[in-house]
Amino acid sequence: MSNSIEVPEFDSRSPIPYMARTRSYYSALGYGAPYTWAHFDDVPFHRLSKRLDASCVALVTTAALYQPDKGNQGPGATYNADAKFYDVYAHPAEGAPDVRISHIAYDRDHTHARDARTWFPLDALKAVAAAGDIGALSPRFFGLPTNRSRKTTLMQDCPRLLELLREDGLDAAVIVPNCPVCHQSASLAARHLEANGIATVVMGCAKDIVEHAGVPRFLFSDFPLGNAAGRPDDTASQSFTLDLALKLLVAAPGPRTTTQSPLMWSDNESWKLDYCNIERLSSEELSRRRKAFDESKRVAKLKRV
Repeated sequence: MSNSIEVPEFDSRSPIPYMARTRSYYSALGYGAPYTWAHFDDVPFHRLSKRLDASCVALVTTAALYQPDKGNQGPGATYNADAKFYDVYAHPAEGAPDVRISHIAYDRDHTHARDARTWFPLDALKAVAAAGDIGALSPRFFGLPTNRSRKTTLMQDCPRLLELLREDGLDAAVIVPNCPVCHQSASLAARHLEANGIATVVMGCAKDIVEHAGVPRFLFSDFPLGNAAGRPDDTASQSFTLDLALKLLVAAPGPRTTTQSPLMWSDNESWKLDYCNIERLSSEELSRRRKAFDESKRVAKLKRV
């Protein structure tokens, strides 16, 4: 198709440029000024004050608790704005909590979200706690909203998250985002926690967004969004990914430390060409997506009232 929107050239061997892709995507949908992503020159850094095997670690997720009255939230469900949440939550980590990611823009073309362990590594954290590799796992995990408003994230969500983590006496947090804006929210949360004495590591797939914001520690997996904790149906991959994150939590020499996982999604990296790529969308599809996005904004506005 022919577009008046400039799309930068892309080498599939490189990470997806999510900031540039989303800028051209929303411009093509007809929205105004491009979104301004968070960026900071200074990055707080709190070195883990205890040995890892004596530290209490929490999981922070952008996944939502399942809400039976909010429509289809299962694997492969279309974007479900009604399932979004707008306040930080804490939920018992025992058992098998039912969390979903239908409310966020993970890569629905290249991953199925059936294996929650790829975006919610609670089982892997329980395993390392049982093995004594960490001192303890927090009795609760914590949900971080995905707010496009940086002010809301900074002024409302980050302080509330810190308050809840302090209630559990935590030393460190593993933060796992899923969509592009999730990665920004996770980065802002990591910065706030570090500035207030809690060490963090962000596990994510959107390298440009996290590094643009500036975080203390970042484990980058070059996988489709929604797989920051490893490949689906591959427990070895998931355990390996968490191990990399925990090693980074301990060994990072200072802020802005990024470790890239050596794991590959597949031998064919053409999947990187699809996400929010207007060169691969017809005018009809762009129009359909504009209507769907307008509807999701309408639903979100009603939920906030």
